[in-house]
Amino acid sequence: MNLPNTISAARIVASPFLAALPFVPSVSVRMFAFVLYLVTAISDHWDGKIARSRGLITDLGKVLDPLADKLLLLGTFVPMFMLQAAPTDPLLTLLPMLEERSAYPFITWGIEAVWFPWWVLVLIVGREAFMTWFRGFAQGRGVVIAAQKLGKWKAGFQYTWMGASYLWFALKLLYDQQGWHGPIAMFWGQVLGGIGLIAMYVAFLLTLISLVDYLVRHGSVFTRAAAR
Repeated sequence: MNLPNTISAARIVASPFLAALPFVPSVSVRMFAFVLYLVTAISDHWDGKIARSRGLITDLGKVLDPLADKLLLLGTFVPMFMLQAAPTDPLLTLLPMLEERSAYPFITWGIEAVWFPWWVLVLIVGREAFMTWFRGFAQGRGVVIAAQKLGKWKAGFQYTWMGASYLWFALKLLYDQQGWHGPIAMFWGQVLGGIGLIAMYVAFLLTLISLVDYLVRHGSVFTRAAAR
């Protein structure tokens, strides 16, 4: 197995840890989860770049890379939604009760709690599921749907939002354990919350816009005959 495929496989292995570690009430464990997330997210860029630059694109890589992307998304959204969704969120009420459930919403200037709403989760995860199916459907009709710039921008804001959440899980726990609730601690919490708030809603908008863009560009595949 070549280097890009090894990196993709490592991202797959990391996903369950990214899903579980934020639930551990330890600052050091959550900081490790944040660092692991950074390494995993950055490696998502480099495995594809290495594969293209060195001519190492393989059939195995075409399976591992998108699989790693989907598992990273789900692995991070599990703790993010359970720790940052509003207590009354209808989707959250269907999930298991945890001691820290809904305890980590972002805070920022003028907003005491920035929740992770169910409709953001559904759109982003639904868009990824649809695009996986859509690409396979188009390929069966002889059309290859390449990644667009909008999709890459969407991923960038999405990764920023996820990173802000993972850092907040560790930072807020540190504040609570040490009793740091003064203006300096509040300032940095609001800065991080502002980044998370902006990144979340920009990622949401770009998710919607990029989906429409893909359908406009490639909607003709629905009337194209299947390739033989």
